[in-house]
Amino acid sequence: MRLVLLLMAASVVGTPATAAAAASTQTGRLLVTLRPAARSHGSSAYDATAGGVIASNHARRAGPSVPQIRLITVRPRAGESLADLTVALQSDPRVRAVQRERRATPRLLPDDPALSVGETSAGTLPGTPLEWWAAAENLPAAWDITQGAGARVAVIDTGVDASHPDLARQIIAANDLDGDATDRGVAVDEDGHGTHVASLACATGGNGLGLVGAGYGCSLIVEKTDFTDASIAAAIVDASDRGAGAINMSFGTDGRTSPGPALLDALHYARRRGAVLVAAAADDPVTEQGDPANVLQPTGTGPRLEQGIGLSVTAAQRDGHVAWFGGRGTQISLAAYGAFARTSGPRGVFGAFPLPTVGIEVGQGSRPPCLCRTSLGGDDRYAYIAGTSMAAPQVAAIAALMRRLNPDLPPANVERILKRTATRPAGVGWTNDLGWGILNGGAAMAAARDTDHTPPTSSLTVVRRSARSVTLRVGARDAGPPGVRVSGPARVEVWQTIGTTRRRIASTGVGITRLRIGGRRAILLTVRAVDRAGNHQALAVRPQLRLAAPQGQAFTARRSRSRSASVTSSASAAEIPSAIFWISGSTS
Repeated sequence: MRLVLLLMAASVVGTPATAAAAASTQTGRLLVTLRPAARSHGSSAYDATAGGVIASNHARRAGPSVPQIRLITVRPRAGESLADLTVALQSDPRVRAVQRERRATPRLLPDDPALSVGETSAGTLPGTPLEWWAAAENLPAAWDITQGAGARVAVIDTGVDASHPDLARQIIAANDLDGDATDRGVAVDEDGHGTHVASLACATGGNGLGLVGAGYGCSLIVEKTDFTDASIAAAIVDASDRGAGAINMSFGTDGRTSPGPALLDALHYARRRGAVLVAAAADDPVTEQGDPANVLQPTGTGPRLEQGIGLSVTAAQRDGHVAWFGGRGTQISLAAYGAFARTSGPRGVFGAFPLPTVGIEVGQGSRPPCLCRTSLGGDDRYAYIAGTSMAAPQVAAIAALMRRLNPDLPPANVERILKRTATRPAGVGWTNDLGWGILNGGAAMAAARDTDHTPPTSSLTVVRRSARSVTLRVGARDAGPPGVRVSGPARVEVWQTIGTTRRRIASTGVGITRLRIGGRRAILLTVRAVDRAGNHQALAVRPQLRLAAPQGQAFTARRSRSRSASVTSSASAAEIPSAIFWISGSTS
């Protein structure tokens, strides 16, 4: 007699990942739209039809009825399922459409005054807020997805005024690498540049004060530097070791330079540890950005989506064009807003500033005084500053939020998403002035949420065994980080080990399978899952199950047909229905 191994898989109704992801906001009610009656008799006809549909499908009213659009709201009766009621209603000829009801959430509207207080500078249109760039970069949509808790942005700069109310709560680590004898510590910013840059990344959102950074509630790792090669290298490494999701470098050298091994080694070290590297492009309309920008996006690589080891960010101005001072050319990755306009409007981007008079106000060498300090609500710890230095931290903050939301996304994927989702004219790719376009925080965050990089898991268990048969069950589960929409399991593969060789002998989702096991007294099996995004579970080092044939029997081979298994996915986890293997037969 022949012993047969068969594969069957239970089938369920599949749900697209995007729809299932909304499951957490579903109400458990169904919205049912009725077909128009052949002869309309007003509300009485509607009432009669609605009542008949509810009664014959064993539903119960559960919410508003809207006769004008022939809508009724129903729930299943106690003990009955929403899925069964849905199927019944869809087959009712009196019903035009059935949908599961969802519950929307209010859009996040932080109370930071800079989002609502009007800009009064000459040449500014009425209704333009101080922080106009937040809406222009679609940041509120990003904050609807995540408000940055746990995201870490390292700012390598002149320090940060740790007493500033928009920054004090956000600083979680600080490292003083400024060798200047006049340095008063990492919590003091004698220049002002670092405080302004840090605020554009992580100024506290929703605190009723000042502005909100692009990263809303992200944390700051402050690396105070004197901009020497050793100091910068040490800062990059330290920030990486402290778990920075992104490292902002709003500085650079002028002209074509060849960075030494120290900087290169530090940058590659940080990238290996998962940090997204962001550098400001030149503050001149030149094609050579200097390092570190030209290391992150080397000459000629800007137009190539996959190339580079970080992001070189230039500045855009309010009208969507590159700022008059912004670097351009093939070393540019993308842009963010770093200025309003050259001859009208505010003198730069609104941000936090230290209370004492600082170096950027006084001017140093060829750098004139900035004349940049301003006040908000009587508090003059704010300033307008223009530059690529202001654009870069906005990108770094969104990158850090993406890495926190979806930690399985490697830096290269974060960079590609930021480039691919940047705002640019339809049909236009990379350009010489803005790179891949202007930062679109909401689109980038949505793409990070919807990108599944987490391999699924599988299970293999013995359900039943007798003298003549063995029944096995395999299943798969796809779970991702909280808030990330998983793609759901696509199939479960069954692998057999013979000696030192493994080969796949079955799959739950590919139709016909051919099992070649013939004449063996025992088989060694391993299963692995594959999800819809193409992520493969790693095969276990050792076989998961050893099956010995009943005494006097041997496993043989037979061609069998399996039914594909549909899957249901959700925002955090999805499972594939269990597949059943059974082995049966009599003595050979």
